[in-house]
Amino acid sequence: MYMASRAPQFDFGENWANFSADALTPVRLAQARKDFATLTEGIPVARSHFLDIGFGQGLTLLAAATQGAIAVGCDINSKCAAVLNQNRRLFPDLRVEPRAVVGSILDPQTLVTLTSLAKANKGYDIVHSWGVLHHTGDMGQSIKNAASLVAPGGYLILALYNRHWSSSAWLAIKWLYVKSPRWLQRIFVGLFYPIIYIAKWIVTLKDPKRQERGMDFYYNVVDWVGGYPYEYASEEEVIALVNPCGFEILKVNKAIVPTGCNEFVFRRKT
Repeated sequence: MYMASRAPQFDFGENWANFSADALTPVRLAQARKDFATLTEGIPVARSHFLDIGFGQGLTLLAAATQGAIAVGCDINSKCAAVLNQNRRLFPDLRVEPRAVVGSILDPQTLVTLTSLAKANKGYDIVHSWGVLHHTGDMGQSIKNAASLVAPGGYLILALYNRHWSSSAWLAIKWLYVKSPRWLQRIFVGLFYPIIYIAKWIVTLKDPKRQERGMDFYYNVVDWVGGYPYEYASEEEVIALVNPCGFEILKVNKAIVPTGCNEFVFRRKT
């Protein structure tokens, strides 16, 4: 039987709930849908069997469903399922009601459940997981489990934190955050907010408050400072892990900032 880790973990569900209540504007919603369409350009989403691992606030899952995908979402945090239900109202053009499974991608029983919801139990046409698998506590195994759910000829879309010289220091910061009381966590966020803001402006030469994927800078800082468990991998390490599972790499979008997420699009060989 799978046993969830008792190690301290950041409450992503709470952060997504706060983001959805306080910062999810029509402009951000439109941007999230646009960026999802860009990421999946050339991939037939309509009428596909689509799985979103770690669906969070549900925007990607709902965006896929509005395009006509048979959409299934998986998230370990039950609060995310509640946020998904609340955000359904923001998609009046929803064509197919998505299914939500609460469970870990590392849990064999969750894998059985997800497989049972796939096309003829043979896998999904698209498996998407943006910025999630590096927070599971076992990134390598979670990637392999996600890859196992892709049907022959299907696509695996991942976004994972890039390996950087500062990654080990951030690991320590995140661990300390989740071990700290609430009042100290707020100090952490207040301390790192201007540091991250200035660093991103220097690297990108753009206002960090202009986020992608419909995100909000403040809630991204909370996510970044507190996001534990935390792992990372170079572009080459990810490709070396996924390709032997029967995939070929189609596209890599490098992280905008060195510690950010590299985006990968793989296709499973038939």
